[in-house]
Amino acid sequence: MYRFLLTPRWWGINVFVLLSIPFCIFMGSWQLGRFEARVDDHRDAEARVVSDKREEARPLDGLLPVTKATSGKQTTATGRYDTQLLVPDRELDDKDGYYVLTLLRTDTGRALPVVRGWLPGTPDPAEVPAPPAGEVTVTGALQASETPGNNGVSARGGLPEGQTAAISSASLVNLVEYDVYDAWVTLNRGDSGMKAVPATAPGGTGLDLKAFQNLGYTAEWFAFVGFVIFMWFRLLRRELEFARDAELGLAPEPDTAGEREPERSSPSAV
Repeated sequence: MYRFLLTPRWWGINVFVLLSIPFCIFMGSWQLGRFEARVDDHRDAEARVVSDKREEARPLDGLLPVTKATSGKQTTATGRYDTQLLVPDRELDDKDGYYVLTLLRTDTGRALPVVRGWLPGTPDPAEVPAPPAGEVTVTGALQASETPGNNGVSARGGLPEGQTAAISSASLVNLVEYDVYDAWVTLNRGDSGMKAVPATAPGGTGLDLKAFQNLGYTAEWFAFVGFVIFMWFRLLRRELEFARDAELGLAPEPDTAGEREPERSSPSAV
């Protein structure tokens, strides 16, 4: 009954099964490892944000450009506040609100975007405290420029004058007439009674969509293993049923209808 397992067709099926199962298990384990690595990276990044806040602040230029290693580091800069903008659609403590972003003109000729704090509600310039006058020294956590559409950053356009969707040098250079640092700082203490905006982990270290895609791919690869095994058993059962029917003489006769000679018409039908 099992002689069909020695046929070339079944040799091919068995070789495919024996190769595909280890391959799927390997790929599923690899995707699971990538997800676990992202989880560990996320935990390390969050712990680093907390530890960085206890470090001594360093001059801004010594921490640029912003990388995963320098993002969240304490920095200090001196200058004069200039243009002030509001950043809508920003949530803090499960409440909707907006950031108050003020550009600090430094001696280098470039301006550093500084998030002085967060206010609840819809952006209203009349409710925003004016920035301190004269020369000021700010201290806060260094952050990389935001990318619209990523990590919850709004990408909508058509904002009213005095607002920006993203804290990005690429966006801000279109709103001011001077150069802007490709970075920004969030103050450790909110200015003028505003709530301080906490620093976030650098991009690529969070549990974002890519991380959960790895988890989804893990499930898919292991599902392929189950599908391959299921199809192999289904084919095996079908072959066993055919072999059993053949032994009992119940196998269907081959269709020879195509080999029959065409019927000749009788003379009377002409």
